[in-house]
Amino acid sequence: MTFSLYILLQFSFMKHSKNNSCDRQGSLHSTMDILYATTVSLFVVVVSFSLHLVFYKSKSAVKGKLPPGKKGWPIIGESLEFLATGWNGHPEKFVFDRMAKFSPQVFRTSLMLEDAAVFCGCAGNKFLFSNENKLVKSWWPSSVNKIFPSNQISKTEGLKMRKLLPNFFKPEALQRYVPVMDLVTQKHFKTGWEGKEQIVTCELTKNLTFWLACKIFLSVDEPEKVRYLSGPLESISRGILSIPIDLPGTPLRKGINAANFIRKEIISIIKQRKIDLAEKRASPTQDILSYMLLFTNEDGVKMTETNIADKILSLLIGGHDTGSSVCAFVVKFLAELPEVYQGVYKEQMEIAKSKGSEELLNWNDISKMKYSWNVACEALRLAPPLQGTFREAITDFVYNGYSIPKGWKLYWSSFSTHKNPEYFHEPQKFDPSRFDGKGPAPYTFVPFGGGPRMCPGKEFARLEILVFMHHLVRKFKWEKLIPDEQIVVNPLPIPAMGLPIRLYPIKAKS
Repeated sequence: MTFSLYILLQFSFMKHSKNNSCDRQGSLHSTMDILYATTVSLFVVVVSFSLHLVFYKSKSAVKGKLPPGKKGWPIIGESLEFLATGWNGHPEKFVFDRMAKFSPQVFRTSLMLEDAAVFCGCAGNKFLFSNENKLVKSWWPSSVNKIFPSNQISKTEGLKMRKLLPNFFKPEALQRYVPVMDLVTQKHFKTGWEGKEQIVTCELTKNLTFWLACKIFLSVDEPEKVRYLSGPLESISRGILSIPIDLPGTPLRKGINAANFIRKEIISIIKQRKIDLAEKRASPTQDILSYMLLFTNEDGVKMTETNIADKILSLLIGGHDTGSSVCAFVVKFLAELPEVYQGVYKEQMEIAKSKGSEELLNWNDISKMKYSWNVACEALRLAPPLQGTFREAITDFVYNGYSIPKGWKLYWSSFSTHKNPEYFHEPQKFDPSRFDGKGPAPYTFVPFGGGPRMCPGKEFARLEILVFMHHLVRKFKWEKLIPDEQIVVNPLPIPAMGLPIRLYPIKAKS
């Protein structure tokens, strides 16, 4: 049965991984759509034929009523449909269809081979974020644990990292990196944008954000080394939230292999850094790698090289994926909305005029970019890199009159509020003024999650996005080459053809 599922799912993965590439080859329709439809039909036949081989998990006695919903297909549940709505450009459809059919508060499903309940709306977000380590705990599909094995080491290691990272990512610690980001971003525009008539946006924003992550986390700045390390990143991102079938050729196996490749390179960097620290050629505070190497717990025990490599790898992926996606969508929306572009341009030019010709950006400059950050936030609302994450019930509890059994996986979706007219008037409209004043109501705007497990890299992402916007609008105007380019999600939202644009350089005023 597993092998049959593997063969059929492969065709689906092949189709949708092509949809998410940043080149302009291939088509989103025609032959591959027919292949996909055929694959789904075959899948139905095989599953129906194999039902007698399938054993459902026996239902444990549950007091009270389970949330309304359905489990979907045997074994894989509704995972394929959950992923396919994103591949087809409408990731919110999975959630909103079931909110309308079953319940706008919580519904039952089966995702990533697990019984799951999807918590919806502001109340659902608040409940999950407020009950961390009380009723729920963080949970990731087995695909994540296979790609990042040290995730399973111990709860102590996880708590250690939750304490360590905020110290590095808090605003006062990041202030000194603003000039570094400025320098790297200037180099990026000189090598990737200037002198070009056309560019593919997503390729370049990924290059930039990974370069920034390598520089600030590892002090790796050589363009060739950065490109070498960035090669396998796409495979890791796709493997993280793939259906957890670990067989040759699946997204999960490709992700595992890619992670092993980068982890080996990071361990090599770690070993050299240890030598450099011992011989005073490296600073204990120069980046997060030095910080981790010198960090000890209450018993004076340091982190292992493998654990550090895994943590650095996850930071590289997080820093690369979130920032690159938002930067790409900023380019998209500014191309579509000239009045918003003018607002950003005016703000950034006022900052530029207040500085010397060679003077780098600083923290004070970032604090002046209020309208630009409103624009970035609206891009985050409409195309959040983090679609949602899982929790696990650590005890039986009741929510909104429904029983949630211990061990169930709980999913929250940013779209259940971001694109919900109950919380955002005309939710499909791009409107940066939503973030004026106090901004959206609590628990409605959640691109970085919330509660104790809010993404610690939020401030880092804010800095790299704003520095990118500063140089982008000062150097260029642009237009999209594909007016109605489809947006796909696999696993991050991205224009299907990589957002190719035509550049119109802005001449510097003497």
